[in-house]
Amino acid sequence: MSDELAAELAAASWRKATKSGSNGGNCLEVAPLSGGRVAIRDTEAPDQAPYVVRGPVWAAFIDGAKMGEFDF
Repeated sequence: MSDELAAELAAASWRKATKSGSNGGNCLEVAPLSGGRVAIRDTEAPDQAPYVVRGPVWAAFIDGAKMGEFDF
C-alpha cells in the first residue's frame, strides 16, 4: 500500500448502514476516497487493510445488491 493511500485511509470518513445496529454487529463500513474510489472494511476488524475498489465497481456492486443478485 502506498504512503499516499495509507494517509488517505487514516483520514477517511467511514460510515455504515443505519440499520447496522440490528444485525448483531455483522457490518461493513465504506469510505469515499480520491479518484472516485471506495474503501470497504469489516467493522469487527477495523485494523485490517480495507478493500479499495474503483467507483464503477462499487456502483455495480450496489446495483447488484439492490436487485438481489447476492441473496442466498
